[in-house]
Amino acid sequence: MEVNQKTIDLVLLVDDNDTDNFISKRIIEITEFAKRVEVKNSGKSALDYIAQHENDPGNLPGIIFLDINMPVVDGFVFLYEFEKFSELARAKCKVIILSSSDNKRDIDKIVNNNYVIKFITKPLTENALAEIRQKHL
Repeated sequence: MEVNQKTIDLVLLVDDNDTDNFISKRIIEITEFAKRVEVKNSGKSALDYIAQHENDPGNLPGIIFLDINMPVVDGFVFLYEFEKFSELARAKCKVIILSSSDNKRDIDKIVNNNYVIKFITKPLTENALAEIRQKHL
């Protein structure tokens, strides 16, 4: 199987909803958007993962799909903590919000974050991945 030249090495899915993670992971695999998908069920475990690999670019995700509404460490807290990582980590990891939230204030606040490149309403689709490939990779 030939891998598309715009295939990401690693995608990090960050969502507390197992069903959403399953669907998103399958779409990413079917479209060959990424060679590897790492799933984290909380903002905290995602931050821990990035911290563990902060100086290892081969294990840092090229794209982070981040939900806004999660217990304890939500998308806003994640982004606040993300800013503390090394320049290498911040430059390598592009954040895409993948959320069912329709709260305009939340959306406006989060899309204006320097590290967020796009907002997608769940569920993740083939068309959304194709657009990301075309515009952001």
